[in-house]
Amino acid sequence: MDDSHTSPQGHTLRLTADPSQEGIVRIQEMERRLEEATAAVGQMEEALEHYMAAQEAVESLARYLDSEEWRQDFADDERGLLPQDLKRGVLSEDGIWNLLDNNRDLASRMQEIADKILTK
Repeated sequence: MDDSHTSPQGHTLRLTADPSQEGIVRIQEMERRLEEATAAVGQMEEALEHYMAAQEAVESLARYLDSEEWRQDFADDERGLLPQDLKRGVLSEDGIWNLLDNNRDLASRMQEIADKILTK
């Protein structure tokens, strides 16, 4: 009786009547890794969908920062013409600029990660 088997990947596997403790531990570890990786990939899919949906807002903020409207709103704030309780984070050049910079950095990082994964 032949005690070997070829896996779908072309590896020759030794068949035994009783799996070793080492094999059981390995399977448990690989199962843990599969569950962890599956969860992480699913979370990344959801995060990317949310991130891509936010890109319209990012582009709108970039246009606003470069616009005459932003300059007018900033001037109105400087003159005290806006309500005191109005949130005005968008009138801070750094607020929008930091978002745009972080967005570019994140896109670059995602590209590096994708290149690493796709060249394996």
